[in-house]
Amino acid sequence: MSWQVQQTRRFARVYKKLTNAALIADTDAAVAIVADDPDVGERKKGDLAQLWVYKFRSQGQLYLLGYTREDDVRLIYLEAMWPHENFYRDLKR
Repeated sequence: MSWQVQQTRRFARVYKKLTNAALIADTDAAVAIVADDPDVGERKKGDLAQLWVYKFRSQGQLYLLGYTREDDVRLIYLEAMWPHENFYRDLKR
């Protein structure tokens, strides 16, 4: 059974600016994978302990999809989606 997915404002701003159809399709596929099984991502430690990250490739570049989850209501919040470079630094802000 799939979990309910909601976007944060940060994620929505980044997603809205995507212009490449292949990247949009790959991002949608990654969101579907996470919605089906939220344990597929890797849980972070330290300052970002509540964050889970799912890594996927699009056009030869590694992208990270950051999300948090609420297990009791089966809800996933999409936090961010960027290339790997400076992902964690920008997310801490």
